[in-house]
Amino acid sequence: MNMQKLSIIIPTYNEERFIGNVIENIVTKAISGITLGLNYEIIVIDDGSSDRTKELVGRIKEKYKDSPNLKDTIQYIFFEKNRGKGAALKRGFAQVTGDIVLIQDADLEYDPSDYPVLLKPILDGIADVVYGSRFDGVRRRKLYFWHRVGNTLLTILSNAFTNLDLSDMETGYKVFRREVVDHIAPRLKSNRFTIEPEITARVAHGKWRVYEVPINYYGRTYEEGKKIGWRDGLQAVGAIIWFNLFDR
Repeated sequence: MNMQKLSIIIPTYNEERFIGNVIENIVTKAISGITLGLNYEIIVIDDGSSDRTKELVGRIKEKYKDSPNLKDTIQYIFFEKNRGKGAALKRGFAQVTGDIVLIQDADLEYDPSDYPVLLKPILDGIADVVYGSRFDGVRRRKLYFWHRVGNTLLTILSNAFTNLDLSDMETGYKVFRREVVDHIAPRLKSNRFTIEPEITARVAHGKWRVYEVPINYYGRTYEEGKKIGWRDGLQAVGAIIWFNLFDR
């Protein structure tokens, strides 16, 4: 029986402070030990970064080029202009060759040590999609109160339309069986942060088996590089309504 393959998509934009550590964490915490008996590929989608992201990813590729387990594992795709997280994810979905697809943000808010927890429902054959909930984990950095309120309200609104009982619709950790990606990816239209509620709507409409597991969350401040803001929240409201009522 062939080993299953995990495709890790990393959308990134001007994350030179973190992108190197993120990839190294994936390598040291997941890949080096061949965790869970999987093969791996890492697909970095650089959404038009103007910093040293390309250089840093190149250094890591060079570092592991002669490693038997890591040779040709890291792919790098560059957008000439910034197009948004949704556009980066759509490009990543089109590139994957794995049996399981995991979205990994390019900062240190999400820890690859949580991969076993995220993957277990799919590997056990009980889930098609797994969401990692930031609000149920053991460790969670306490930051913006109104962000928590906004996330909760968006999740409640999304749940009302999809009839899913999620606690964290906007989570950056989402995992899919390849069949789910092949089904929803050609239908995705969002180019920016509205990709999160759109993915949730597409998954719900497809009647896929959705599980939610607790993850640790190390949130960052705006001074540390956080990008999403209240305008994105308003756009998410529109996306929830649109993709559940008018674009099914």
